[in-house]
Amino acid sequence: MNGLNWQRQAAGVWHAPVGQPSALSPLAWMRQEPRHEALQRLGEAELPLRLEEEVRVERVGAMLVLSFPLTEQEAVYGLGLQFMRMNQRGRTRFLRVNSDPKQDTGETHAPVPFFVTDRGYGVLIDTSRIVSVHCGSTVRLEDTRPEAALDRNTDSGWTATPLSGRIEVRLPEEGANVYVFGGPSAAKAVSRYNLFCGGGVLPPKWGLGFWHRVPKLYTDKETIAEAREFRERGIPCDVIGLEPGWHSRSYPVTYEWDGERFPDPAGFVRELAEQGFRVNLWEHPYVSPGAAIYEPLKPLSGSHTVWGGLAPDYTLEAAQALYVRQHEEKHVEIGVSGYKLDECDGSELTNHSWMFPAHASFPSGSDGEQMRQMYGLLFQKMTTDLYRKHNRRTYGLVRASNAAASTMPYVLYSDLYDHKQFVRALCNASFGGLLWTPEVRKAGSGEEWIRRMQAVCFSPMAMLNAWGDGTKPWSFPEAEPVIRHYIELRMRLLPYLYTAFARYRFEGLPPFRAMPLAFDSAEQYRAAASAKGPEQYRAVSASRGAEQNRAAAAMGPEAEEVLNTTDAAYGKRKTREWDDQFLMGDDLLVAPVFAGERERDVLLPPGAWYGLETGVRYEGGRIVRVEAPMERIPLFVREGAVIPTMPARPHAPKAGERTPLEWLHFGQAPGRGLLYDDDGETYDYEQGRCLWQRAEVAAGADGVLRGRIVEENAGAASSYSDVTWRLGLTKLG
Repeated sequence: MNGLNWQRQAAGVWHAPVGQPSALSPLAWMRQEPRHEALQRLGEAELPLRLEEEVRVERVGAMLVLSFPLTEQEAVYGLGLQFMRMNQRGRTRFLRVNSDPKQDTGETHAPVPFFVTDRGYGVLIDTSRIVSVHCGSTVRLEDTRPEAALDRNTDSGWTATPLSGRIEVRLPEEGANVYVFGGPSAAKAVSRYNLFCGGGVLPPKWGLGFWHRVPKLYTDKETIAEAREFRERGIPCDVIGLEPGWHSRSYPVTYEWDGERFPDPAGFVRELAEQGFRVNLWEHPYVSPGAAIYEPLKPLSGSHTVWGGLAPDYTLEAAQALYVRQHEEKHVEIGVSGYKLDECDGSELTNHSWMFPAHASFPSGSDGEQMRQMYGLLFQKMTTDLYRKHNRRTYGLVRASNAAASTMPYVLYSDLYDHKQFVRALCNASFGGLLWTPEVRKAGSGEEWIRRMQAVCFSPMAMLNAWGDGTKPWSFPEAEPVIRHYIELRMRLLPYLYTAFARYRFEGLPPFRAMPLAFDSAEQYRAAASAKGPEQYRAVSASRGAEQNRAAAAMGPEAEEVLNTTDAAYGKRKTREWDDQFLMGDDLLVAPVFAGERERDVLLPPGAWYGLETGVRYEGGRIVRVEAPMERIPLFVREGAVIPTMPARPHAPKAGERTPLEWLHFGQAPGRGLLYDDDGETYDYEQGRCLWQRAEVAAGADGVLRGRIVEENAGAASSYSDVTWRLGLTKLG
C-alpha cells in the first residue's frame, strides 16, 4: 500500500485514515471536542519517530497490518485495563471485551486500543472492532538476527520471544482511524490523549466519599437501617448502592421498582438524602418481557436475546429515547444519583457463556462484534447525558469500556478478586483514560480485610460491595478502628483528591498514576529502579514466615526481586515492574501491602519523601525498604508539598455548605500547592463558576516558614472557611 497521509489535528496530535473506517467508533460516538487550549499549553511535540518513513501499513490478504519501530529497551504500556502485567513488550494483545479476563491474552473489560511507549509517544486505533497488537512479539525475516537462533537444549539464554524491532497492529479489514500523540514524556503523551478525547472527568464531591453496596435482596427498611449504622458508628459514607433486588424482575431487568421491597421509592431516596446518603442503582442492558418498555424496544433490538431479554440497539435515537424517558421518570426525578452498569461486557467461557454472538445483527446495521465492543460506552454516554440534562453530575460503575472514555464519570470493576491484580489494574488504568476501583467484597481474615480496605481508600472509588454476603466495615471487630481511620483519612484528603481530578479534567493528567508516569524520562525511571538505598537488602526480616525466609536466604541479596518470578523462556517477567504502587495526585505515593506481608520495597521518584504517617525521611530516586505493620499502609508525601485538607466528616460537603480548610506543608523545603473548588454537584464550573488557588510556603529573611495564597482565580464562592496552616511537618498528625 501507499504511505499514510498524516495530518496535524491539534498541538502534538497527528491523524491518518487507513482503509475505509466504519462510521461507528469510540471517538465518533463520544463526540467530545478536544481541549485545544490545554493541548496548546502542552506545546508542540517532536516525535521520536518519523511518521512518513518509519510507520508502515500493508495489506496481507484481507488483513491490514500497521507497524511502528521499537528500540531495544523500549517499554510498551496501556492497551486497556490489563490485569496480568504492566509492560506489554513481548506480548500479543487481543483486544476484545471480556468479563472473565483470566488469561494473559489482552481480552479485558476495557480493551482500549491505545498504547504509549517510554520513548514518549502514544498511538490510538479508533475503531468499534477488535484489534490485535503484537507488542514486539513478532520478528520479521528481514529483521531476524542470526545470533537469536539458539539451541534451547544447551543455551540458557534461549527465549520464546526473541527481541523484535517493531510493534505490529492487525487492523479491522475495513481499516481504522489512527492517531499519534507526542510527548516528549510518556506522561505528556497520555495527557494529550486524554485532552484530545475531551479531558478527564470531574466527579461530584460526594462520589469521592465512601461507598457501600447492600445485599441484593435488601428492602427499603433494611437499607435505611444499615445506612443509619454508619452514622451511629462514626464511619463516613456518602453512597448506598442497591443491587438487583430493587427491580421488579432482574436477569433480564425491568428498570422498575419492586413494589414489595420498595413500596415508596421516592420516600426511600428522600429519607436517605436527609441523612446525607446518595442512592446508586444496579442494572444491566437486557430488557425483560415484563418491562413496560419491552414492546416498544423490541423492533429496535438485536437478533439475539440475553437471558431471554432484549439487547437493544442503543446507537438508534429511538431506542435511546425510550431508555432515557423511563430512567428520567422513575429514577432521576426522584433523586437517584447514578448507576452501576453491569454485564455490558459478555463472557464466552465454556461453562458460563451468555453474550450475544459476533454474528448477531442489529437494526442500525452494526453486528455483534461492534455492539459488544461499544456497549459499555453507549450506556456511559446515555446516562451521563441524562444527568447533564438536569445539570447534575453523576458518578457510577461500569463493567465495560473502550477508547475516548476519559470524560465519562464511571469507574471500572470486575467479578475477579485477586488483590494484586486489582492494584495492577489501578496502575494500568492510568495509561488509557480509565478509572478502576479495587472494590472490597470479602476476606478470609481480619488482616486481609484491613489490607484490602487500606488499598481501596486510595483509589478512584472507595467502595465496599456487600451484595453477596452482607459484609460491612465492622465485620471484623478487631479491624474496625483501622478501617475507620483510613476512611476518615480519605475524607480529610478530599480537597486534595478533588483538585487532582480537576487537573485531570482541565489538563488531562491522570489523578492516579503508574510509576512510569511519575518520572521525567524513561532513563530516570530505570536509574531509580536499579538504585538501592542503604537499607534495601539488610538481613531477611523476622516478620516473614520461616519458609519465605529460607527461600530468600538461599537465593541471596536479590531475593526480593526474584521471589515472585520464574524462568523467562515463555515471556514471564524477570524484572520488577513496580505495578504495585502509584501516585495519587502529584505529591502522595501509595504502596499497598497484601495479606501476609509486614514490609515491602518502595520505588521513590527523585527528591526527598516523608512517610506520611511515620515521619521517616527518605531520599528518592531509588528503592527503599519500609516496615508495614498491619495497621498501616505505606504512604509517602513529597518534601515541600502543600496539601489542602479538611476535617473528616460523615459525608462530603453539599453545595453551599462550608467546611474548614487546613493547608499542610511537609519538610523545610519551599513548595507550592493547588486547590480547586466549585459547588461539587453541577456543571456550572464549565461556565467559569469555580475557584483556583495557588498556595506557597517559603522561609522569610528570619528563616521562619510562612504560607500564603499567591494566586487566586475566583469565579465562585469558596466552600471552605476558617483557613489555617501547619508548616514544616514531617508526618500527618
